[in-house]
Amino acid sequence: MRIGVPKEIKNHEYRVGLTPQSVIELRALGHQLWVETQAGAAIGFSDADYEKAGAQIASDAEQVFAEAQLIVKVKEPLASERVRLHPGHTLFTYLHLAPDRPQTDELLASGATCIAYETVTDARGRLPLLAPMSEVAGRMSIQVGASCLEKARGGRGVLLGGVPGVAPGKVVILGGGVVGSHAAAMAIGLGAEVTILDRNMDALRRLDAQYGNRIATRYSTRAALSELVLAADLVIGSVLIPGAAAPKLITAGMVRQMKSGAVLVDVAIDQGGCAETSRPTSHSHPTYVVDEVVHYCVTNMPGGVARTATLALNNATLPFVIALAEKGVRRALEEDVHLRNGLNVAAGALTNAGVAAAHRLPYTPAEEVLARL
Repeated sequence: MRIGVPKEIKNHEYRVGLTPQSVIELRALGHQLWVETQAGAAIGFSDADYEKAGAQIASDAEQVFAEAQLIVKVKEPLASERVRLHPGHTLFTYLHLAPDRPQTDELLASGATCIAYETVTDARGRLPLLAPMSEVAGRMSIQVGASCLEKARGGRGVLLGGVPGVAPGKVVILGGGVVGSHAAAMAIGLGAEVTILDRNMDALRRLDAQYGNRIATRYSTRAALSELVLAADLVIGSVLIPGAAAPKLITAGMVRQMKSGAVLVDVAIDQGGCAETSRPTSHSHPTYVVDEVVHYCVTNMPGGVARTATLALNNATLPFVIALAEKGVRRALEEDVHLRNGLNVAAGALTNAGVAAAHRLPYTPAEEVLARL
């Protein structure tokens, strides 16, 4: 199969779809690869590294899209990339379509087959291609939240770990999944006072068994949520409904009552955010203030630690890239229900129920669409 890796063009996005090590694996199986020039240069993967691995270096994105059947990216295609897609393409990347109607419409119009990392599942119902970036984002959320709490950055001037004789900062984490558990690990390491809310009692039991009295766990009710958010120095929004828009747990009224200089890091922003006051930001301009509350809503948080994130992502995605290349897209999707769960758009149809519901568009089961590929 002909596989293409364009350079990411989203603001301050330095990750790359395939590393040179991944290229070596695919070349050993006989596949051809085109990697756009400088695609991985910012994180230490030079064109020479890719050439040594067996890839051909494309002069620009246009050449990558022209040569490739399978396009492997990291972030959702921007408008200038979407216009290059056609029915002969399979796109394998993060899509996050639920909050993004323009992208959804243009992918449908392209006729391309679009598989989203974030909705691929495994036998235990987990999201194996979202997990590595959720781990990174969870850990980063505390790092950036602690920085935003500094007075010079608009925060309360609170040191999360406190010092002898001074109480630590209060961290409230909404959601006890992968992001939440990794955020908790970092916050505990800094010595913060940590509370995690979730409606999944199994998740709360797991966290309690893991961290014991180093954290507090609370079943998430409206009353508990309001009480804890209003008392927090730092709130981490890490709720997720796979493929669908994130629920708006934090209302604008709650934000108005939060402490002056408190910080909200909305990791759920890729799916629309979990606060009514959240809106997407970039690494160039990561924060804004609403009612004296600092909001950090960067849509590609792991891009800030792009080398670590790329290596972690490739560990998870490479087996699926190999399956698509070795079996062909249709057979790979037919034989693997978990990869098939990642199919969001194909042959002009929406094959993800959550995305269809978010945009009030018709939903077509993936099994019905595969025959058209």
